[in-house]
Order: sequence, then structure tokens, then C-alpha cells
Amino acid sequence: MLSIILRAALISSFLMLSVTSCQKKANSNHRAISSVSTPEFADYWYAGKAELVSYNLKQSRYGEVHDGKAVLIFVTEPFSKKKQVKLDNGEAAGEDKQTVLKLNFTKKFTTGIYPYSMMLSAFTPVELNKYPNTPKVTMSSQEWCGHVFSQMNLKKNEYELASYSYFEQEGDANFNLDKALLEDELWNRIRLDYKSLPTGEFDIIPGLFHTRLLHKNLKAVKVQGVLEEKDTINSYTIIYPDRTLKIEFESTFPYKILGWEETFKGIGNKLLTTTATIDKTLNTDYWSKNNNKDKYLRDSLNLQ
Repeated sequence: MLSIILRAALISSFLMLSVTSCQKKANSNHRAISSVSTPEFADYWYAGKAELVSYNLKQSRYGEVHDGKAVLIFVTEPFSKKKQVKLDNGEAAGEDKQTVLKLNFTKKFTTGIYPYSMMLSAFTPVELNKYPNTPKVTMSSQEWCGHVFSQMNLKKNEYELASYSYFEQEGDANFNLDKALLEDELWNRIRLDYKSLPTGEFDIIPGLFHTRLLHKNLKAVKVQGVLEEKDTINSYTIIYPDRTLKIEFESTFPYKILGWEETFKGIGNKLLTTTATIDKTLNTDYWSKNNNKDKYLRDSLNLQ
């Protein structure tokens, strides 16, 4: 994980690079993806099971760190290009069908007396070389004060966004954003082809968890991307002007997410850090494990 010194250095590096490299293009490394057509990929992602990974979460909120649990659920499924929903019958959909890697990302933590329950879903085409943009992301957050919901849908060269919140300053909003890389699709890109992650300077639309918790307006911003490849653990870092997000993952297939660290400036420019470290992994068809006899499987993920 990043030390405080390294985080400060990264932020400082961003400020320098933003001055000296404003004309540089991102090295997006988009290329024909071979890994998704290998027997290894098919054996893992088309076996009729999902990958469920639990993490020990240290969530920064209200100037303090709160213990919690995060879960990343990855699974492939048939997706409608037109309706941008999971297909009931993929075999009958014809040209409307595409295969996506779906991420369901949950966070649960308690602040004082009341709990937070957050969930994000991102649908990224497996054939990134053919469909280079994630068509849909949704996010919901519930706590005792109220709840919010946001949905982004790709329509040609724009994302149509609908957002609903109990806060007056946010309320109900509908607007469009020019197409850009989504922070919320990075997790899927790591699993599909981490070499497609852009490096250098580029535009990105920040994650919906972050923007909702900090009540920020959603818009694309310029960032720096840094990919580090090592023998056993790779990392990808996004450096914002006032925030860093570092994701660590296995250097070999299936490139499992090992943890992440998010450092940002809170009230009074105080640096706050959220971390997540891997706990347990389970590969199963969880949608069929819905009886009382299946509750023991939650123990396999250290979930209450």
C-alpha cells in the first residue's frame, strides 16, 4: 500500500506533470485482445460460476476510519446492446447479444449508530477491441438519513445520466456527459486485459461511490495513470489533482484484485485514506444458493 510519503509524492508528481505534459496523449495501449479467446479464459469465466471476493474495509467517512466489509462479484453474462440489460434468452437475441463482464461491488460499514450499504454495478464488454466503452454503470447508497441512486447509459458518444438523491442540493438530475473512460470500469478492465489501462495523461469520469459520498458534481477530469508490473503483484494508480486511487492485482491470470487504497482531501484539506485488503475467495453459482442450507457459504467469505 502507498505510504503517506509516497502519496504526497504522487500528488506532487501530478501537479508537475499537469504543467509540463499538458500536450501529451494518454498511452491507452488499446489492442486486439487475445486472452479472452484462450481456453484458460473460457475455463475460468465461462464455467457457469461467479468469482466472489471479500475484503476487509477501512472506510474513511466524517474524518474517521470505520471498519467494514467490501465484496467484489465478477461474472460473465449475455447483455442486450439495445436495452442495456441482462438478456433473458441470450441464444435467441441474435445480433443484439454481447457478452459482458459484470462487476457487482458492495460496501457495508457503520458510522456511529447508523449503517451504510452501497452497491455499484458495471457492465463491460468482453470484446474490448470491438466495444471499447462500458455501456452501463449503476450505483445506489442507503443509510439512515436516506438513499441515492445513479445510472449511466452510453448513447452513441455520450453518457446519459439520471441521478436521484434526498439532498436538496442534488435532488433529481438528468444530464449528458461526453464519452470518456469511467473509473468504475477499471476493475473490469484489469480482469479482462490490464494492458488496455491508459497511462500518462487522459480524461476520466470519477467513480460514483466517491462523487456521491463527497457530494461532487460528476464531470470528466484530467488525471495521470501509472501502471506498475512486478513478479507477483501489479498495481494501477490514478492520480487526480486532490485524490489518488491505487488498485493492486495479481500479475498472472485471472488477475484477481488484491486490494485498493483511496486517498483524498476531506474537510480542511485533511488527507483521508480508505483501504481494502483481500480476505476470502469463493467461486460458485451464487444465484442458485438461496436456501437456508446454503447460509454456511457466507462463512467462506467471512460475512455475517
